[in-house]
Amino acid sequence: MSSKVIHALYDDDDLLLKAVKEIRSNKFHIEEVYTPFPVHGLDKALGLEGTKIAITSFMYGCLGFIVSILMMNYIMIEDWPQNIGGKPSFSYIENMPSFVPIMFELTVFFAAHLMVITFYMRSKLWPFKNAENPNPLTTDDKFLMEISIGKNEEQLLKLVKSTGAIEITKVEKND
Repeated sequence: MSSKVIHALYDDDDLLLKAVKEIRSNKFHIEEVYTPFPVHGLDKALGLEGTKIAITSFMYGCLGFIVSILMMNYIMIEDWPQNIGGKPSFSYIENMPSFVPIMFELTVFFAAHLMVITFYMRSKLWPFKNAENPNPLTTDDKFLMEISIGKNEEQLLKLVKSTGAIEITKVEKND
């Protein structure tokens, strides 16, 4: 299925932010905004929901913490107890102070690595995936806004021109 969109190119992030607010206030749907760097306040101007990625990071950290406790208990207490530096190896609780660095490292390891995997899966960034960037200038110093063309195309074009876009093009977008 294909749909028509307007690509509006901007050369200033403040101008882009004002344009997004004005276009959204006139009830037009912005499909996507491509920027060379994060623009502060753009997510709120676009009306994007907050992310729940911090919750998953906490859950991954908890998983790493549990795995570290189970792993150290099995390896150092049950399977092959050793007397290292005069420390008794009768129970996990007696040895826990020496295991704290390992617990911390595995908590961070699990949270970091699983978050990267989650981010790539959520963003659909697979290895060898072709770029979806419609204009290579957005990787340098330009900002591109992709707006759906609805029933009122002429009003949208006038509005986009009034927001200070340096280039406006109509594009057939394949979904």
